[in-house]
Amino acid sequence: MPRKPKHDRNDLIERARNLFWQRGWAGTSLKDLEACLDMKPGSFYSAFGSKDALFELALDKYAADGADRLQALKQELGPIGALKRFPALAIASTEAPAKACMLSKTLLELHAHKHPLAAKANSHLLKMEQHFCELFREAQQAGEIAAHHDPEALARRYQSDLLGLRVSAEREGVDAEAIAQEIANSLTRL
Repeated sequence: MPRKPKHDRNDLIERARNLFWQRGWAGTSLKDLEACLDMKPGSFYSAFGSKDALFELALDKYAADGADRLQALKQELGPIGALKRFPALAIASTEAPAKACMLSKTLLELHAHKHPLAAKANSHLLKMEQHFCELFREAQQAGEIAAHHDPEALARRYQSDLLGLRVSAEREGVDAEAIAQEIANSLTRL
């Protein structure tokens, strides 16, 4: 009779995501993961195969959580309301292991080494940009954004502002909440 797994897989991925998000790929050893997940090496390899495979699952979870949060905001506040509220939420969590975006941290850390996880992080960033673009397009169709604006260009700029905000939130002495408010206010003038 097969043994029942000792751990909940989703919980393990979330815990690994938080460790990777805080320390990065290179800063997280297999021993760190085994300790964080309370797993022995054999169980770890049986469950995930490798550090890279677990990191990819962690990136997928991070990206899916962000997209879900954005979708929930859209349902609650509409497209432009979601775009205005998202910057403050991106830096608000006191439980997040870092303020900076895990996807951008991964891209910056691994791109120079041509590591496949950098391409995965970039793919998720591009998908998130498309989510932003869809919201700008919907807001434009609702008459909340002038017709002469290009939703794709707005989405690229918005994502760039968010990534800068999240790096600024990591710095001491920077009023990231004020920057988040400036990003939201800039959407009123479109």
